[in-house]
Amino acid sequence: MMVTAVKRSAATRQWVEKTRRLGTLRNVHFAGVAILGVINLYLLVHMAFAWSAANSDNAKALTDQKIAMNTAEIARQPLEGLDEKLAQATLDSDRFYGHRLPFADSEVAGELGALAKKQGVKLTRVQYAHRPVMDGTAGALTETEMDASLSGDYRPLVLFINNLERDKMFFLINAVTLTGQQSGTVGLRLRLTTYLRPPVGPESSEKSVSDVVDRDAGDTTKSDAAGTAHTTGRNHAGGGTRGPAAGEVRR
Repeated sequence: MMVTAVKRSAATRQWVEKTRRLGTLRNVHFAGVAILGVINLYLLVHMAFAWSAANSDNAKALTDQKIAMNTAEIARQPLEGLDEKLAQATLDSDRFYGHRLPFADSEVAGELGALAKKQGVKLTRVQYAHRPVMDGTAGALTETEMDASLSGDYRPLVLFINNLERDKMFFLINAVTLTGQQSGTVGLRLRLTTYLRPPVGPESSEKSVSDVVDRDAGDTTKSDAAGTAHTTGRNHAGGGTRGPAAGEVRR
């Protein structure tokens, strides 16, 4: 028992002595330096990961910014010189209105008659229908739809339609219908559209005069038709008057 206690006491003294030697100030400094080294290494590893992630985010952000700049550049190009483009578009529109659009039905009828006469085509009937377009704006127009009946040889009719499409006055052909054919003469029904613009300057007075003439012509036609019907009715009611044809039949 005594021997065992002595051995334990000696071992305890040795452990205490070793601990005392290890616990010197220099050893404590070494241990602190080692711990700081481990901490620094840990921080350096984390900094390396953070730097790599930051670089990848910066590259992605830079790529996104380049894409956004390219998109903005593409969107900007059509807007360059927009004021000049608008002014030119307005000038072209005014030129088209003034040179290719009529201002009255009489002008349209005159152009159709001239084209028909040039090709030797007979224009037998034209009906007009009007509808306002963009009413109340600076570009207000009146859409004019025409339903025309034509007759003539095949080639002159084809040339008439071709010239109509190429005419200085704007015409839009909507439909062409064959109505009949007899002895080389072809009948066509033509539906087309144009647009009446507001008259400018002296055209206003010309339009007023043409409207009055058209109205007077229409009234005269109605009066003549009514007078003819009245005279015919009176002759039939009174037994009629023997005309030259009746006299020739009697002879």
